[in-house]
Amino acid sequence: MELHLASAAGNVFGYLWVEELNNCLGSDYAKVLCPRGRAFGLDGLFLMQSPGKGPWILEHWDTDGSKSFCSNGSRAALAVPGAPEGALVEVISSGERILLRRDDRGVGIRMPEGDAFGLRPVPLATELPAGFGWIGNPQLALRVPSVAAVDLPVLAPPLRHHPAVPGGTNVSVVEVIAPGEAKIRSWERGVEGETLCCGTGCAVAAAWLARTEGLSAWRFHTAGGEDVSVELTLDAGGAWRDLWLSGPVRRLGRVHPDPSLWA
Repeated sequence: MELHLASAAGNVFGYLWVEELNNCLGSDYAKVLCPRGRAFGLDGLFLMQSPGKGPWILEHWDTDGSKSFCSNGSRAALAVPGAPEGALVEVISSGERILLRRDDRGVGIRMPEGDAFGLRPVPLATELPAGFGWIGNPQLALRVPSVAAVDLPVLAPPLRHHPAVPGGTNVSVVEVIAPGEAKIRSWERGVEGETLCCGTGCAVAAAWLARTEGLSAWRFHTAGGEDVSVELTLDAGGAWRDLWLSGPVRRLGRVHPDPSLWA
């Protein structure tokens, strides 16, 4: 087995070509290959179909084996050898139709859009100003005076598991530091911890800030130290169009997992 490694905004993902695997489930691969301490410490695992006619097919699993849409991992997939070439690539990632774009900022992703996606009423009471949206997964964003001062392991889990959101939600805290510029930290379900950057969290936070601040372009300083940019068009009802998240991606190499991992 050859496991490819690539990163986006500080998060590291593993990639396997479907054609090179046996019939083991993607969730099983994720639970074996992702955990820190006993495997590779990945933020998620992708199974990729070889490019052909039509959209490129990707499937993502979180470290706990749950399937989800992952924007940063989808972006980083273009760094894997054998990925489709060209400036624009049509992709179906975990069932969501997206576009990937190579440009001078690295790789951008046009997030899922349509009637099912956009800002929604916040489904739970919060003491902090909050926004909520669906972007292939649920995202709760909270505005705080200082992201550095937030004890995220205390604040986030009760919100992540709140009964008002079936299946739970991702949680991000946002600190606006200048017009169109903010710091962000995120707690992701499936990982069940803080990650260096949640791309879908940045996207929904940008949509919410576009509504509250009147600016449609945002630059986020992430916990991993890399910036990502978000641009979008938001309508009065909270639906977005052409929501692009862009940032650097890196090919990290490939490894051959030891058979003992499967014991």
